[in-house]
Amino acid sequence: MALPPDTAASLDRLAQFGIRLGLERMKTLLAALDNPQAGLPIVLVAGTNGKGTVAALLASFARAARYKTGLYTSPHLETVEERMRVDGQAIDAARLGPLIDRVIAAADEHLEEPPTYFEALTLAALLWFAEEEAELAILEVGLGGRFDATNAVEPRLSVVTSIALDHREHLGSTPEAIAREKAGILRPEVPAVVADLAPGPAAVLAQEAARLGTPLIPLAERFQVDAIQRFRPFVDPPERRQRVWLRPPTAVDTPGVETESEVYEIALSGRHQADNLALAVAAAFELRELGWERLTVRAIKKGAKACRWPGRLEEIALPEGERVLLDVAHNPEGAEALAEFLGTLGEQGEAVDMVFGVLSDKVPAEMVPHLLPRVRKLWLTRPSGDRGMEVATLRPAVDEAIAALGLGKQIEVEVEASPARALRRALAGAGTGEGSVPLVVCGSLVLVGELRTELHRRYGTPEPAVTIDVGP
Repeated sequence: MALPPDTAASLDRLAQFGIRLGLERMKTLLAALDNPQAGLPIVLVAGTNGKGTVAALLASFARAARYKTGLYTSPHLETVEERMRVDGQAIDAARLGPLIDRVIAAADEHLEEPPTYFEALTLAALLWFAEEEAELAILEVGLGGRFDATNAVEPRLSVVTSIALDHREHLGSTPEAIAREKAGILRPEVPAVVADLAPGPAAVLAQEAARLGTPLIPLAERFQVDAIQRFRPFVDPPERRQRVWLRPPTAVDTPGVETESEVYEIALSGRHQADNLALAVAAAFELRELGWERLTVRAIKKGAKACRWPGRLEEIALPEGERVLLDVAHNPEGAEALAEFLGTLGEQGEAVDMVFGVLSDKVPAEMVPHLLPRVRKLWLTRPSGDRGMEVATLRPAVDEAIAALGLGKQIEVEVEASPARALRRALAGAGTGEGSVPLVVCGSLVLVGELRTELHRRYGTPEPAVTIDVGP
């Protein structure tokens, strides 16, 4: 069911205002809406990459432990309802419409300017989670941390995933500057679990934690990824992608004492997902210390195995044998993780065809050098909407990278401004059956969502993201 036309039109109007960081509008509207967040136990998850996956894993763990769980993530792949879920199920459009209308009515009464699109959706999610009496609400921070709308709440636990260069126009031009923005979700006496970070960002977080009195829990002090067993992409069942051996958080390495690892199975591909799993498990154990006692190893393992997160190294087998891989990698760190995974295709890293497009605020010259050595044919396109980078701007950056890497004879480049046509032409060139070349779609979440919808329209697969249950 689609959103009511009036609600959809209201959201479209709010989207035109773009990004306006700051917490005053949120605080005013939360008070006007009777502070729905006040009774919600909240986890805030910030970071550059992996924060959506960590949030989804945590929600899946909590569901497996029989806690009623709200999950709020952004942006969406295909439809706005994906952004908020209770016990793995996305909100129904008929329920979301009145919540958005309520938020906008409060804004009309209490604000001199309208809320942003993201603020309105964040408020709607908090209202819904409160109405559903969620026992745990996990919120993915949208942009940065300090002035993000989600940071108007008071969390019981904070989590910080990787920190890398992205959204520099809003967050700063160095990893340390970006780390200061992420550190905005830290609170006095509220524990924070932090991924393994480079020395600069790690020092910034440690300094801010010390200033605030935040108990900081670096992942490396809890446990490590001991080993990974990968299953075969496009061959083994999609629910079996990796086994990951993690040292339990209670293990202490001392001379003469053997420590054992716990084995977790996950349906998420990529070496980076093992690191995301480790961080999510560490956060779950911290939640158990805070009173969520049913978050046992058994429940966490069940939740890890059941978690689904579309658009992240998502493998799609089409009826004629074509193989499509969707990945929302949209910055250098994400591109590097995707390239590492592509190296596992086949025995020596199977060559792929690729449909690639980015948004206008990205730096493609920092992304494509990671990907190009794995590519046979590259289709450049423009993600739909106002923010898509024109192919005339994208092409020179790609050509320069190809020349710098000496890959001019290896890679064929085509330009197709329409993503749907680029997909059709790329699939036709990739072939069918056993001889087909995997087709990778990447560069932008907007592009992946658009072509995911197109694949479903043409082939009936994959399942719409809004209907996917992200947990057990």
